Amino acid sequence: MSSGNQRRACEFQLLRYVPDTVRNEFVHIGVILREQGSGAAATVRFTRDWRRVRCLDPEADTALLEGMESELRRRFEAESDGKLMRLLSESLSLSVQMTEPKAYLAESLPAGMEELMRLYVEPPPRERVPRLSGRAAVQARMRSEFERVGVWDLMRKRIAASEYTRPGDPLRIDLGYRPNGLSHPSDEDLSAGTPFIRMFHAVSLEPGVEMAKVLAFSAAGLRIGVERVEQARLELTAVIEPAAKLGATDEDPERLEIYRFGVETMEEHEIRVLTTSDLSRVAETARRELRV
Repeated sequence: MSSGNQRRACEFQLLRYVPDTVRNEFVHIGVILREQGSGAAATVRFTRDWRRVRCLDPEADTALLEGMESELRRRFEAESDGKLMRLLSESLSLSVQMTEPKAYLAESLPAGMEELMRLYVEPPPRERVPRLSGRAAVQARMRSEFERVGVWDLMRKRIAASEYTRPGDPLRIDLGYRPNGLSHPSDEDLSAGTPFIRMFHAVSLEPGVEMAKVLAFSAAGLRIGVERVEQARLELTAVIEPAAKLGATDEDPERLEIYRFGVETMEEHEIRVLTTSDLSRVAETARRELRV
């Protein structure tokens, strides 16, 4: 066998989501893979499809799990493999468990990760899993686009509004970042020369306008708090579904009126409103501003 065809000796561990440790029901959500004896950092990947998790636990905080993946990846890159077990014990929550290491031969680490995710984590093509909808679908599209341009791990996740408003505020903004080395955005609605921060929040208008009203209510306090804490202007963006996707058309004037009310309510409070169709352009802007 030629050296080019030799498989690499690796070991992997599965990450399980266990919402109730007494019942011990679980769903595999990710894979940790590392090459034995190489000294290279371990690699980690979580699922991008949280429908299985939500079937097991409708109240699962998938945004928190996504943030855990980014934190693990960052710490794996910063620390030696010898500290791996300690890092995992510090980073994993009570609802996420790790299996014992198992040996695995991989053609390459990327190929091995793809195979392990397919075998253990991702649902088989024939498995009927409920379709993502509402805010979860918008969040998934946001992640997909920001990952595509390589900025997902550079962004803040689940930003606590209470950092900027007052203690007890339960709102958490999905994503945000401060552009690297830039003093003002290209958009004309923010003053040139003023430091700024972009934040993005998924707002589904599928169930109604309640989410839009909550974000609109919070916008002024967030803006004031960011200026006070960060010495920066805030550009707050709500990402919603396109009207046609929700059937908000002239053929259904009542639904269209509700959709427009949600959009206008947020815009009246200086929230930039975009749809998932705009995310490709938004992600490219983030790539440039974060200098990836």
